[in-house]
Amino acid sequence: MNLPSVRLLNLAGFLACAGMMAYALYAQHMLFLEPCPLCSFQRIAVIVLGVVFLGAALHNPDGVGRRVYGGFIALVALAGTGIAGWHVRMQNLPPDETPACGPGLGYILENNTFGNALKMVFGGSGECADVDWQLLGLSMPAWVLIGMLGLGIFGVANSLRR
Repeated sequence: MNLPSVRLLNLAGFLACAGMMAYALYAQHMLFLEPCPLCSFQRIAVIVLGVVFLGAALHNPDGVGRRVYGGFIALVALAGTGIAGWHVRMQNLPPDETPACGPGLGYILENNTFGNALKMVFGGSGECADVDWQLLGLSMPAWVLIGMLGLGIFGVANSLRR
């Protein structure tokens, strides 16, 4: 059985990321689920992963170039998986360990240095611990974790295949 071309599979990775973002925007604007700061960082990771997949599809490199794209895919997917994993952890904290609600991401970024903003976001806030949406018993960050991990493995395997 012949697999589709590396280019076509990279395009499929891009379309998967675009689909994830399309649903995130649908959930925000149609279901009125406002993203918390950690959700916003997960969106950034999905967008960057999609851009890397699109770049790989358009460039269609051979040899070392494919491995470089595979490395970028691995790096971005691991970052996104880490952010989503942290968010899932926050959602599963006991109620007495849940941090208090904080300001939105825009306010945090406007009024702090980038390093302090990252500390505040990953320190978490109460809205990051809320589970407002579930599918098959898993929250949206859990699905993002699964998606980023799966797309990372898929992208690296596609980049390293002969």
